[in-house]
Amino acid sequence: MTDWLSSTWEANWRSFQYFNLYRLVLAALFFLALLFPTEWTARLNLLPSWPMFALTAAYTAAAVGGLVLATHWQRHFDSQLSAQVMVDIVVVCSLMLQAGGVGSGLSVLLIVSLAAASLVGRGRLVLFYAATATVAVLSMQTYGIIADRFEYSTIVQAGLISAGFFATAILARLLGQRVMVNEDLARRRGIALANQILISLRVIERMQDGVLILSKDGVLNRSNPVAQGMLGLPPIDAPITLASVSPGLGDALAAWQRREGQDAHAFVGAEGRALRARFEGTSSSDGEVLVFLEDVGRIREQAQQLKLASLGRLTASIAHEIRNPLSAIGHAGELLREERRGEMQDRLLRILNDNVIRLDRIVKDILELGRQSRAEPEWLAADEFCSAFLEQFASSEGLAEGVVRLVVHDAVPICFDRSHLHQVLWNLVSNALRHSSGGQGAVRVVLQNGASDGRVELHVIDDGPGVPDTVREQIFEPFFTTHTKGTGLGLFIARELCATNGACLELAPSISGAHFIVAGRNDTCQLPEPNGARAANCAGYSSSTTSPTSAN
Repeated sequence: MTDWLSSTWEANWRSFQYFNLYRLVLAALFFLALLFPTEWTARLNLLPSWPMFALTAAYTAAAVGGLVLATHWQRHFDSQLSAQVMVDIVVVCSLMLQAGGVGSGLSVLLIVSLAAASLVGRGRLVLFYAATATVAVLSMQTYGIIADRFEYSTIVQAGLISAGFFATAILARLLGQRVMVNEDLARRRGIALANQILISLRVIERMQDGVLILSKDGVLNRSNPVAQGMLGLPPIDAPITLASVSPGLGDALAAWQRREGQDAHAFVGAEGRALRARFEGTSSSDGEVLVFLEDVGRIREQAQQLKLASLGRLTASIAHEIRNPLSAIGHAGELLREERRGEMQDRLLRILNDNVIRLDRIVKDILELGRQSRAEPEWLAADEFCSAFLEQFASSEGLAEGVVRLVVHDAVPICFDRSHLHQVLWNLVSNALRHSSGGQGAVRVVLQNGASDGRVELHVIDDGPGVPDTVREQIFEPFFTTHTKGTGLGLFIARELCATNGACLELAPSISGAHFIVAGRNDTCQLPEPNGARAANCAGYSSSTTSPTSAN
């Protein structure tokens, strides 16, 4: 039953209910006309009588019954509709016979009923309703002519009205079909749009970038969980302005709206995270603005990981081929050294040996990137560890006493992998020594409590020229070096090892010389979570200055 109606089934029943309400109102008007006769009712011969009251009561009962069935028993739609149309035809034709036939003008009531039925009825039933109304009107008019109540000429008028019945039924049916098709199309498009909106919301929620939806006046209407985490926002229950969330971002939005600012704006979000916002206008009537938030640190991490992955595949394939020739060259140099042929040969052999050592160190550092050794942190007495390390470093490098000095302000423990901390300090101290004056106290290693609770800091400071501002952002990138004999991997490896141990390695601002800070943990000795460990460990150190206590 419902196949032919499909999605318009409910709408058809609702229209049928309105049709019965119209019939109920029409019956009430008939009752009023009988109870309060007027001049026009007298002209139509609609005078109070028991047959007229009975006819009106029957029509009222039919209208009420149709309304009740259409509301509470929505079954057999065609049967209910056909029954009500037949009742209308009988009642109206009876009234027309009493009022003077087609000349009374009451045939308009049949046209209204046929139009209403044709809008919601099935195709062939519509023609059946029109044919039934035509037969009823012609029969009524013929009876009136035979009974000498109507003139013969009125049969032509009845025929024209009957033609109008068919025209009304057909046109109403065509209109109803178009309405039903458009309604079904609108419903389908509404469902598709709702599904698309749901999919879009799911995509936005699962995006790695943050998304904000703002009104044109900067009121935050919606945000995804990633954006809430980036900005440190709770779930939005009430409208808030972007300026109250991030004043700098609010100013950037205002500048962008005035076409004075850039589409991208860098700022600091929650937990000291470096973020970048991109503004994009929409074509909505409200003039909403989309704001896309990107985690610059995460993007850099991904770029580095891709770079290291490519490097790992490269080194795995060529390390063996490089080291074998290096070993052969080194062995040949040692054999040549046994033959004393002059100072020129000795100088050339030293150059050869130095470059072999340099190439071997480069291969060793590159291979170190792909090992990804897991940290095994333990509690270390930081002062004792640093003292033993500096003694070993000075002996290995042949340094005079006092060139590298240890200053202990706080003898605190540190949670770190022993071998990792040794490598980190070796890279930092050797780098500092390379850029220092080389005199007494050229490099200082300062041990003290950290700037935040649960932290212990190791400061490596030299008296060299320091790091230029133009390269401070690149100092920890792999293969970036300002030294002709460096590989550009020492600081990068040191930072990666610190992150593996839940520590942070940053370059602190300084007036003279380079100043590196290793901020380790002394509150717990558990490995950090792999994802986002650096962001959590280094929060606050990249944007703040931490200076060691002065010492002689």
